[in-house]
Amino acid sequence: MYQALYRKWRPRTFDDVVGQPHITETLKNQVISDSVSHAYLFVGTRGTGKTTCAKILAKAVNCLSPVNGNPCNHCRACQGIDDGSILDVEELDAASNNGVDNVRALRDEAVYSPAAVRRRVYIVDEVHMLSISAFNALLKILEEPPEHLMFILATTELNKVPATILSRCQRYNFRRLPPETVASRLQYVAREEKLDLTPGAAEMLGRLAEGAMRDGLNMLDQCMGRGKIDEDVVRDAMGLAGGARTAEILFAVAEGDTARALAAFDALWQDGKSPETLLGELCSLERDALILSVAPKGGTALLSGAYDDAVLRSVCEKFSPGRLASDMEKIQETLGNLRNVQNPRTAAELCLIRLCEPAEIGSLRELAERVARLEQGAPVARTSAQAAQTPAPQAKPAPQEPKTERAASIQEQKQPVPEAVQPKPETAKEPVPEAEKPKPEVPKPETPAPAVKAADSVGLWQNILDAVRGELPIGTFNMLSDGAAVGGKLVGDMLTVQYKNGFARMMLDKPNILEAVRAAAERTTGMKLRVGSEDLLSVQTDETKKDKLADLAKFGVTFE
Repeated sequence: MYQALYRKWRPRTFDDVVGQPHITETLKNQVISDSVSHAYLFVGTRGTGKTTCAKILAKAVNCLSPVNGNPCNHCRACQGIDDGSILDVEELDAASNNGVDNVRALRDEAVYSPAAVRRRVYIVDEVHMLSISAFNALLKILEEPPEHLMFILATTELNKVPATILSRCQRYNFRRLPPETVASRLQYVAREEKLDLTPGAAEMLGRLAEGAMRDGLNMLDQCMGRGKIDEDVVRDAMGLAGGARTAEILFAVAEGDTARALAAFDALWQDGKSPETLLGELCSLERDALILSVAPKGGTALLSGAYDDAVLRSVCEKFSPGRLASDMEKIQETLGNLRNVQNPRTAAELCLIRLCEPAEIGSLRELAERVARLEQGAPVARTSAQAAQTPAPQAKPAPQEPKTERAASIQEQKQPVPEAVQPKPETAKEPVPEAEKPKPEVPKPETPAPAVKAADSVGLWQNILDAVRGELPIGTFNMLSDGAAVGGKLVGDMLTVQYKNGFARMMLDKPNILEAVRAAAERTTGMKLRVGSEDLLSVQTDETKKDKLADLAKFGVTFE
């Protein structure tokens, strides 16, 4: 009868356990020195070796001829524990035996001496599932157990275990296994099983396992029977064959092509993928692209491995880090609401429309970003519906009315004259009678100081960005050049970098980045400058609060 790989290749000694040397070496030394504790608590995520180490420890303390702290797996005690014929070593599932009556029965049975081995061992898996009354019933025997008794508790949620239980156990934290460790183990298993597993496929399985060896072996088991196991086979077996098609949806989002994005979504829907899976893969792709964008060197090891490098680079070129983070928030919000909606497909399609058409269906934050682009003079993409509704501008000559000498004089005073074309002082005009002169007072234009420049104009700020290009990492420069997130202002000799959201400030408000911008601005303007930063979001919040207080004051509400 066929046996799953994760069961067939389950470690039988401490030396076989991979990725947890800080735990296995300690337990081996305790077995060698006969200083084993009466209660252990193994903590860690799924597939990291908690239950495996618990069974190995139960065999080691009862083995008739241990080898360097490891069970021999050949004596009567080891074989009896493996096949379940020795009832003194019992494994319990707290998820299905979580009542106080179950623990009381265990406590009454535990006081009796073992019948076949030296120590009676209880392995309680998922111990956090016990009720409060069951924990209280277990507490007394954990505090003063008989000499022959040992408890090994395992849990994935340490925060649900009472402190009174924690204080009576030796706690060991199992780490997630690195992808290269999982890949190395999978290659070893593949060689023993005569499987043709390529190194690239092993690395992909190692990343997809997310630190769990059992998940990696399960996925390898799923890929068997297909001849050579390469990366394409892994993608197909894991249901990741739509990775390129998921990227197609994201590229349609970047171009604002709603029809193409919905068509690609419908094709994947027809192939049997659920809306939750589709949005999850889309969010995973954006997550990998965001990590690669903000950390192009150190973030490679953090990638999921489900997407090609070429696809990720294309996504990084089409999206700024701020846009990726904003889109991921929308997808996560939709994923959180899918359980409560009547039609998940409609919710997923609405999410795609929001991604493609932020101007049509957007939040207040998106509206604020759009207004910021307009204030900076940056072009804002219009949707196809907006383009169709906007009529083409037609040149229409303004009607010419006869002007009197008085009307022409008043018109000249009202129209602003650019500085470059202002008339020279020596240009003389015919004097106008005193009675016909206009009475309204015209404020005198203030002459700006020559040292003040408007750096928040598109031209000068763009010149500064062009000067700093190549001196900053590509991810940092992309975020700095995102007009919806960052702007600039130069007044006198003070250059102010303005942040329009908290994410941009967190990533860019650093001394080395500000110094590079200041040096580029000095090269651009030829002036000696200082540099500072400003959070526009907090300024807008303060102004909003003042406006609200002023409105309350109109109704006689005062604050002391």
